Amino acid sequence: MTGAPVTGDEDGDPLTNDTLGGDALGDEAFVLVANRLPVDEVTAGNGGGGANATVTSPDGRVWRRSPGGLVSALYPLLAGRSQATWVGWTGAPGPAPEPFELAGFGGDGESTGRPGIRIQPVPLSEQEFDEYYEGYANATIWPLYHDAVQTPVHDRQWAAANRAVNRRFAEAVDRVSPRGAMVWVHDYQLQLVPAMLRERRPDLRIGFFLHIPFPPVELFMQLPQRLEVMKGLLGADLVGFQTPRGAQNFLHLAQQLLGLRRRGQWVQADDRWVRAEAFPISIDVDEMQRLVALPSVRTRAGEIRDELGNPKVVILGVDRLDYTKGIGQRLRAYRELLNEGRVSTPDTVFVQVATPSRERVEHYGELREDVEREVGHINGEFGRVGIPAVHYLRQSYSREELAALYLAADVMAVTPLRDGMNLVAKEYVAARGDLRGALVLSEFAGAARELKHAYMCNPHDIDSIKDALVRAVEDDPQSVAKRMTAMRRQLRRHDVRRWAADFLTALRMTEAGPDASNGKGANGRGTNGRRAAADDSDHQESGAA
Repeated sequence: MTGAPVTGDEDGDPLTNDTLGGDALGDEAFVLVANRLPVDEVTAGNGGGGANATVTSPDGRVWRRSPGGLVSALYPLLAGRSQATWVGWTGAPGPAPEPFELAGFGGDGESTGRPGIRIQPVPLSEQEFDEYYEGYANATIWPLYHDAVQTPVHDRQWAAANRAVNRRFAEAVDRVSPRGAMVWVHDYQLQLVPAMLRERRPDLRIGFFLHIPFPPVELFMQLPQRLEVMKGLLGADLVGFQTPRGAQNFLHLAQQLLGLRRRGQWVQADDRWVRAEAFPISIDVDEMQRLVALPSVRTRAGEIRDELGNPKVVILGVDRLDYTKGIGQRLRAYRELLNEGRVSTPDTVFVQVATPSRERVEHYGELREDVEREVGHINGEFGRVGIPAVHYLRQSYSREELAALYLAADVMAVTPLRDGMNLVAKEYVAARGDLRGALVLSEFAGAARELKHAYMCNPHDIDSIKDALVRAVEDDPQSVAKRMTAMRRQLRRHDVRRWAADFLTALRMTEAGPDASNGKGANGRGTNGRRAAADDSDHQESGAA
């Protein structure tokens, strides 16, 4: 993939809140609920510098806004509202700080002077961290929902801890939610919260979004708490998924496991209608484009290529060190390509960034050893003195350094065995306004439904990964540019603000229920408790599990 640069970019202007149809939140108070708060504590070890300004909680602890995708997604909608609260955990076991306000910040991290978001911390003990977070959430639910690529562990004590922590979150939301508020619960750790909250506060409009895949019926049925989890999710008015397949899996389970009536994308739970729909998450395209336009980032991208020996082709992988990401399969594919002579060093260099993750969990420690062993084999066989075939970086990087890596890479390899979406793929596309990068993408990433012009592969098939990498490396610049243009156009039309606005607009519209077209309201706060219309079971949709 060499040749003269291709100039030009995609058509269309970036979407803004105005072009999305105004304020998706309406006039309601808004409460967002997630396992993690949108802040990180500033300590002597991690410093207080960087773009994000800091705030001090009443107990004297110092916090700064996190750089995470969920924060970027919802800040434009929340900041500046007089009644916006974020409920979550600080990320560290122990007592929670007193509630405080996180001031409104712009994309550059500077204060806008607008009202901020009320931060409502929820505490976790060390034992709850072990049993609820590392146990039930990440050793039971996480592997099960990712096609059981690692065998899930089922432990009744973990399930009890999960129940207790979810109840604590629901109680916290109850305390901070004004009557009639809109509540948005996020992700797999808090699947019981909607029903627990509904029981306490039937006046609330509740949405839930699952960021990871929702499994097929036959896998979900293995979960000992399957009834509890399904009933928990059905406490929401709207349940959102990354893909239509996830929504269909959920609707099938509601019918088969609970015997609920269904009408299209709706199921009847007691006297309410619950809607299940796909809302594929995206990224803050504008933020990534601001980053790659910084002179410091562009200079750093050139320095990275110099440090790598100015190879003809740089292949990049950026992942959490997680068994779902397919890092081992990707490395084996690269080793076979080197062995077959289809790529060679030093002309081609592979850079693998593996962010440390959940290393106290046994499976993750084993994965780290396997990956590092494979890197050693490749470098021992194909590297030279001072010129490794694989640069393996097991560390976290700033947003600026990641942007520089994206600019330096000719090929981005995103090959998870299973992934709800994978925002790294979208970040790479957003970064490549020069249209020179090639994206190799797993068919089993949710992003594959949108980024259809990537070089697709089956990550369970080493030969498929190899062929996709070679196509990406050898394709002519005009073809690469055409593919990138199409993906960038899709991404700009469906950025993170569009995702948030689409979900919240749909949540507001659940009030009308499935009979909105003929005027039969179902879920209005004023009519909550009214009997829902009878199901037309002859018109239920079918979908693959």
